[in-house]
Amino acid sequence: MSTISIGLPKVYASAAANLPLWKGKRNVNITYKLLPADSAGVQKIDDLVQYQAIDSDKIKSVHGVDTPTPGNPGAWDWRGKGWLMIASSHWECLGFGRTDDDNHWIVTYFAKTLFTPAGVDIYSRNKEGLPQTTVDQILNTLRELGVGDITDLANSVFQIPQN
Repeated sequence: MSTISIGLPKVYASAAANLPLWKGKRNVNITYKLLPADSAGVQKIDDLVQYQAIDSDKIKSVHGVDTPTPGNPGAWDWRGKGWLMIASSHWECLGFGRTDDDNHWIVTYFAKTLFTPAGVDIYSRNKEGLPQTTVDQILNTLRELGVGDITDLANSVFQIPQN
């Protein structure tokens, strides 16, 4: 089983994405916390996404649990908590790294669900996000993979405001 190797708990500010849900939103943050291993020894992650509408101070959230996808290191199956328990999704870590100033970043791919299209997110450990040059390098690397769906997603990424 695999965990994100840059350690947990971590809070990431969404720097860029292409998920329509994030249009008109700001201050999108995701917090990952390790949960105690279950009786089978599976290490799950508490996954809390918080955000605000552009014109609101109210913080909204989406809360769920990530379970490692068997046989696919770096892939996770998300299940919502509370009233979102009926919702599920699959996501994968496409890459991670750090900038010269030690700002950690991660790129994730989300498969299409009943509620959302497939998407790519770029997260930064710094609230200020990533320099545009770093975002551009990440997007160019995604395009160079030569996977049509990933290229299309990389071409539709937009910045998410953080303040």
